[in-house]
Formats: sequence, C-alpha cells, structure tokens
Amino acid sequence: MPARAIATVLFALASLVGRLPWRWLYRGGDALAWLWRRRDARESRVARRNLELALPAWSAAERASLHDAVLRTTARQALETLRFWTRPHADNLALIREIEGAELFDAALAGGRGLIVAAPHYGNWELLNQWLATRTELAILYRPPESAIGEAFLQRARRDAGDRVTQVPAEGSAVRQLFKRLRDGGVVGILPDQQPKAGDGEFAPFFGVPALTMTLLPRLAARSGATVLFATCERIDWSPAFRLRIEAAPAGIADADAQVGVAALDAAVETIARRDLAQYQWTYKRYTLRPSGRGEDNPYRDIERR
Repeated sequence: MPARAIATVLFALASLVGRLPWRWLYRGGDALAWLWRRRDARESRVARRNLELALPAWSAAERASLHDAVLRTTARQALETLRFWTRPHADNLALIREIEGAELFDAALAGGRGLIVAAPHYGNWELLNQWLATRTELAILYRPPESAIGEAFLQRARRDAGDRVTQVPAEGSAVRQLFKRLRDGGVVGILPDQQPKAGDGEFAPFFGVPALTMTLLPRLAARSGATVLFATCERIDWSPAFRLRIEAAPAGIADADAQVGVAALDAAVETIARRDLAQYQWTYKRYTLRPSGRGEDNPYRDIERR
C-alpha cells in the first residue's frame, strides 16, 4: 500500500482518538506514561538521562518526581496533538485563554523587516502554529520524518492550515528559501532546540552542559536584520487550557559572532524551560554529539536498546 494511503488510514484513526472527551484523552495519556515507566521505554530512559545531565544538583528523589511529571506531560501532549491535528482549528484556538506579548508580534509584522519566530519544544507548539497561521502567512522549518509514511502523515495533519503555512524541509535549499522570505518582510518559524548535524552548529551551554546548537537562526537574524521573537503555548495547570506567550529575544542572538548567537539562543530556551520543567521535551536526545578533544562519549549509548 502506498505511503500516502497508509497515512490516510492513520489520520482517520487519529481523528477517532481526537474525538474523545478531554478527560478520557488525558486518562489515556496517563496510562501511556505509566506504561513507559513500567517497561522502561525509550522515552523513560532518555528523559531520566537528560534530567541527570541537566539537573545534577537535584536529589535522586527530586529528579524521579520530575521524571514522572515529564512522562505524564509528554504522553498527554502526544494525544492532545492528535486532537489539534484532526479537529477544527477554531475549536482548538478557543483553548488559548491567555495571550501575552501579542503587541510585540503585531509590531514586528508592521515593521516589515521580516520576523523569525523561535518556538522551543515547550508546551504545545502545534497549537502555537495554528495561532500563528491566523495572524500571518509563514514558512515553518521542520525536520522530515525518516519514513515516507511519517512524512505523508505529517503533511496531511498540517494541511488544514491551507496556503498560509509553507513547510520547508531542513535540507537542500532551505536556507535560501528562508532568507528570501525574510528579505521580503515575511515570517519564518523555527524550532531552535533541535540538535543540528555536525558542522551545522556550535557548542553552547544548555543547563550547564555543552550542547551542539544550530547556527542557522542567529545567521539568518544577522544577515536579514529580521526581528526575532520567542513564542510558546504552555498548559495552564493540567486542564485543557493554554497561555500563549510572545517575548523578545536577547540582543546577542543576532550577533555576527556565531558563538555569541548560539549562547544567547540556548540561554533563552533554558529560561523558558525552567518556567515549568515538566512541559519541556526531555524525551529528545539533546546531547548526543559531544565537543571534540574532550574525550566525552555519547551519554545515551549505555541506555540504547536494539
């Protein structure tokens, strides 16, 4: 069966999940988190190692408590994202109960110098994308899934935004496309805390640990003169309600010195993550690549299972 046909079937199944009442959806997420812990699944192992690396001063009991909250939040987000992908956007956006900094976004649009929206893996960035699409046309840089089925599903899931959102794969001519859009006064969305390929980034502290960080965003900001804003859509408590925040990026993020730019970028993401550590994506292997010459090994190697 072609990848697109399989993706259509998967999207139909996701739609069924998305129609569940919120209390059932969140109970399903809690059950999934329990299963991850019970089986010590990949998500559980990676989150535990990341918390050990990022929060070494915490006691084992404190990290264990946060680990449980991270898995619960991550599992709930996975299911709520299926709902956001398959339900009317107007219904989804009604869940945004508070908005902070919208005036910064409007001013950046009116300025006409181009706008880079940096959206860390915090809260629900898919709901954030839908809000952005109501305000402007934009191009979103994304890393395509490894499987053709995954790519077809993602394209179908994000299709309802129509022509207002252009998905740009992080490969080939992506930099030229994004720079052209910014030069023309357009808007670009980037997830700034994805580990780039070796040679496409610089190391900077992230929770005190050197992390290979993309130079793409600082370079685009420096070359284009575009405004950079950070944006998040965080959950309010455990209810299906969200607070959307828009905030200015630190000045150093557009520095001509790439090292200054990536340090400012990581510092800004860390500040956001520390607002509610459980809402950050700790299940991602952020520290896989290590600085050369220091003798450090991949910190996830001993927890990988084939």
